[in-house]
Amino acid sequence: MGDNLEMDFEGSEKLPIDEFAEKAYLEYSMYVILDRALPNIGDGLKPVQRRIIYSMSELGLSATSKPKKSARTVGDVIGKYHPHGDSACYEAMVLMAQDFSYRYPLVNGQGNWGSTDDPKSFAAMRYTESRLTKYSKALLQELDQGTTEWVPNFDGTLSEPVVLPARLPNILLNGGMGIAVGMSTDIPPHNIKEVVGACVHLLDNPKASVHELCKFIKGPDYPTDADIISLPKEILDAYETGTGSIRMRARYSVEDEDLVITALPYQVSGAKILEQIAQQMQAKKLPMVQDLRDESDHENPIRIIISPHNNRIDADALMSHLFATTDLEKNYRVNLNIIGIDGRPEVKTLRNLLKEWLIFRIETVKSRLQWRLGKVAKRLHELDGLLIAYLNIDEVIRIIREEDEPKEKLIKKFKLSDEQAEAILNLKLRHLSKLEEVKITTEQKELGKERKTLEQILGSSQRLKTLVKKELIQDADEFGDERRSTLIQRQAASAIDESKLVPSEPITVVLSQQGWARAAKGMEVDARSLNYKSGDTYQGHATGKSNQLVLFLDSRGRSYALPAHSLPSARGQGEPLSGRLKPADGARFVGVMMGEQNDYFLIASSAGYGFVCKLEDMLTRNRAGKALLSVPKGAQALAPVSVRDIEEDWIVAIGSEGNMLVIPLKDLPILSKGKGNKIINIPSKKVANGEESMRAITLVQDGESMTLYSGKRTKKMDADEVDSYEGERGNRGLKLSRGYRSIDAIEVHRFDAEE
Repeated sequence: MGDNLEMDFEGSEKLPIDEFAEKAYLEYSMYVILDRALPNIGDGLKPVQRRIIYSMSELGLSATSKPKKSARTVGDVIGKYHPHGDSACYEAMVLMAQDFSYRYPLVNGQGNWGSTDDPKSFAAMRYTESRLTKYSKALLQELDQGTTEWVPNFDGTLSEPVVLPARLPNILLNGGMGIAVGMSTDIPPHNIKEVVGACVHLLDNPKASVHELCKFIKGPDYPTDADIISLPKEILDAYETGTGSIRMRARYSVEDEDLVITALPYQVSGAKILEQIAQQMQAKKLPMVQDLRDESDHENPIRIIISPHNNRIDADALMSHLFATTDLEKNYRVNLNIIGIDGRPEVKTLRNLLKEWLIFRIETVKSRLQWRLGKVAKRLHELDGLLIAYLNIDEVIRIIREEDEPKEKLIKKFKLSDEQAEAILNLKLRHLSKLEEVKITTEQKELGKERKTLEQILGSSQRLKTLVKKELIQDADEFGDERRSTLIQRQAASAIDESKLVPSEPITVVLSQQGWARAAKGMEVDARSLNYKSGDTYQGHATGKSNQLVLFLDSRGRSYALPAHSLPSARGQGEPLSGRLKPADGARFVGVMMGEQNDYFLIASSAGYGFVCKLEDMLTRNRAGKALLSVPKGAQALAPVSVRDIEEDWIVAIGSEGNMLVIPLKDLPILSKGKGNKIINIPSKKVANGEESMRAITLVQDGESMTLYSGKRTKKMDADEVDSYEGERGNRGLKLSRGYRSIDAIEVHRFDAEE
C-alpha cells in the first residue's frame, strides 16, 4: 500500500508546511494588492471597474446609445472577464454611477441607484438600466488604436486590456479607496481643470515642485458642496508626503433665526446627522435647541433645520459644538498608494504621481501615433498599387479574366507586393471609373501630409509634449466643470463645555453601602430616611449643583468621577455604580464628594494616615478610577470629609480601642495623592492583622459640639469636652468613657448648619 501511495504522489512538490504557508500567503497578498484592491496609475481603475467599463463598451453602451438592463452587463463581466460574485460586481458598478460617490461618474444609471442617506438602497440589477457616461469616452476612445497591451481572460478564450488608455488622469479625478493585505489606499477626488492645469505646468516645467503644482491644485474636490477647512499647509504636507488628512465641514446659513444646513461632508448621511443631534437633545445636552426637522426634497437634496430656543443664542457657538460632536465635520484620510507604471504599489507624492501619469500618457500617445503611422504607410502602399492598376486597367482586367493565377501574374507583371495585388483583386467594378484615379491621387497627397506630420511629432519629444498638452486642454474644456468643494480656512470646532449645557440646579447625591447612587433635587434632603433596597442602607451623601461632577472614593483609595446630572432620580433606589465604573474586585464605595475644583477634602485610611487633597486632583475620566490614597495592608479608605478652612478646622480621630485625638488640620500636608502623614497612632502590625484601626474621622471648628454614635447609644460632647482631647499629631489620644469605645459615626453640630 505504501508503494501505491508513492506512485500517487510521484512528481508532486514537497515543501515544509511553514514554507508552503508563507509562499501561499505571499501569492495571495500580491493578488489582492495588484488584481483587486489598488488602482492603476494609468486609468485610475481597479480590475473589476476596468472590466465593467470595457464590457459596457463591447456591448455598445455608449453615452448616446439606448441603455440596457444592468443584469446584462454584470452577466457579461462575470462570464467573460471577472469570475467573481455578481453582487460584488454590481456594487462596483453602482458606485461608478452614483454622482454623490464619484466626482465624475463613469456609468449613467436609470432607476434607483441609491441615495446619500442610504447609498446601498439601490434596486436589484434586474430592475435598473445603464450605459456609459460621456466622461467615460476619455478612458475608451483610443482603446482600438494600438495603445494598450492585451492579455487573455481567465479562461483564455478572449482578450482584455491590461489598462485603459486614459486621456485624463482619472486616478486623481475620481480617486478611490481600497484595503489590500498590509496596505491600503485613500485617494481623494479632484477637479479636472485644476489637475490638467498642473499637468500642463509640469510638462512645461519638469522640475516644478509640489508647492508650485499646488498653485493649480488647491486641494481635493469632493462630489459635495461642503467646505474643505484644512489649512493650506496641511494640504501641502499631504501632497508632499502622499499621506495626510483632509477636514470637511457642512455648509449652513441663518434664515429667520433658524440654522439651515444645505450641504454635508462627503459620504455623510442626512439621516445620521438628524439622529446624532436628536440623541443629544434627548440626553438634554442641547438645551438651546428647540426643534429639529428635515425639509430635504428633490429641489433641495440637503435642507436640515435647527431652531434655537431664542435669538440670544450664539449660532456660531452652537454650530461649532455640533461640528465637534457630530459628522457635520469629518476628517478624510489621504494615502496616495498606487500601482505605478513599473507594476509596483507605492505611496507617491503629488509631483511623482503626475509625472508618472504623464510618462504613461506620452507613451500612450506615441503608441497611438505609431499605430496610425503604420496604417497610413500601409494605405499609401496600397494606393501606389491601385494607381498602377488604373494606369494599366485593360491589362489588369485581361489578366484577371484569363489567367488561372491572376495574383501571381499581377505581382510579376507590374512588380507589385502581395498586399498591393490583394487590394487590386478586391476592387469593386464601381471603383473602375476615371474619377477613382483622381480620388486616389488626392488621398495619396492627404495621407502623405499626415505621414509627414506623424513622423515629425514622433521624431520630436517637444512636439509630442505639445500634442499631449493640446489634447489635455481640449478634454478639460469638454469634461471640466467648476469646483464643488469650497476651500475656506476655519478654526477647529470645539464642543461646548457639558457643564454649560446642563441646568445649574441644587442637588443631593446619595450613596448606599452597597454602592448604589442617585440624585435628589435640592439640598435639604434627609438622605438617611430615603427608601433603600433590601439589605442596603445609607453610606453617605454630598450636596452640589447638577452641572458639577460627583466624585466617589472606594475602599482601596481610588477616586472616580461621573456627571451629577447623569445619575438617576432619588424617587427610585438609584443604580449600582459598578455598572458605570470599574472598581477593583473586593473594593466597595465608601464616600461621595461634590464641590468646586478648588475645594479641599480630608482623605484618610483606617491605618491612621491621611492628607488634604484638592478636588481637581481627584478628577479622572478613567472608568477604572485614579489611584489617590495609598492604603496599607489590612486597612481601607474612610469616607472623605469636606474642609471648610484649613487654618480653622480641627481633626477628630477615633480609634477602634476607644481612643480619641484632636489635632489641627494644618498639621497634615496638602497632596495630590499618596499615603499622607500619621494622624493617630495605630500600630501597623495590628492594622495588618485586623486587630485595630481608626474607626471614624471628622472635622470641627472652635466652639462646635458633636454627637458620637455607638450602636443605640449616643454621647453629646460640647466644645470644651472636645477640646480636652487635643494632643500632638501621631499620639494615641485619650480614652473615651466606657460604652463609647466602638464608635459607628460622628455628627458635628456646625455653626453654618445652625444658622
